[in-house]
Amino acid sequence: MRSFVFETMRHGRLFLAGDAAHIVPPTGAKGLNLAASDVAYLSDALIAFFRSGAEQGLTGYQARALARIWKAERFSWYLTKLMHRFPEDGPLERRMRAAELDYLATSRAMQTAIAENYIGLPL
Repeated sequence: MRSFVFETMRHGRLFLAGDAAHIVPPTGAKGLNLAASDVAYLSDALIAFFRSGAEQGLTGYQARALARIWKAERFSWYLTKLMHRFPEDGPLERRMRAAELDYLATSRAMQTAIAENYIGLPL
């Protein structure tokens, strides 16, 4: 599974968002959701800046966006490991995957957590 996250989403007056700032694997379908949240955060910050000169939103954009991005990366990584078999997996990984799938099938709490992450975390 390949993913890539820049740790810098701003360089001077240049702001990065979406795939320019981060690429996530397709598992979990998070790319467009993250791009939309980046743009929402950045547009709020730009509107505040041009209306009142407030720079807090611009200076906090990267931290706010990266917090959401890393949660989505974690979920995509989790789903990829859960739903795919890899050649390097041994008996332990196969049994852990089976136990995790059984837990997911029988636990309302786990189903809720998966649904929350899959549908999308709140902005």
